[in-house]
Amino acid sequence: MTYRPTRRTILIATGATGATALVAGCGDSDGNGDSASTSTTSPGQDDQDGQTGQEGKELGTTSEIPVGGGKIFADDKVVVTQPETGQFKGFSAICTHQQCTVATVADGTINCPCHGSKFNITDGSVAHPPATRPLPEKKITVDGNSIRLV
Repeated sequence: MTYRPTRRTILIATGATGATALVAGCGDSDGNGDSASTSTTSPGQDDQDGQTGQEGKELGTTSEIPVGGGKIFADDKVVVTQPETGQFKGFSAICTHQQCTVATVADGTINCPCHGSKFNITDGSVAHPPATRPLPEKKITVDGNSIRLV
């Protein structure tokens, strides 16, 4: 049987100081010590295997991702953001709170409609609870105007 704490338990357990410690304790590593997750390839630039960045499924184009915002690719369960011009990040579109699919990207956050969790577009970290863990990063590559899931 899996224990799922109630909202009251979380609020009581975290309090103001505890919430800060809880969020700070959530790392952005993928568990193997490698925290880099977004790879970019310039147009025509060869990858180490001699390919030109054509691996993976094409999600969309860079012109679809607004600067300071992002786009949700619900079928692939991926959110692609562009925190700064030319900087693209990929994250899971599944909220870490109760596994709802996030619905919007606005005002610098990725937003879950189920319970109001918000995540930063720059690193997927929690910007607003009840989620306590960041969105997992998804590896993407940019080749020219094409964004691909690795």
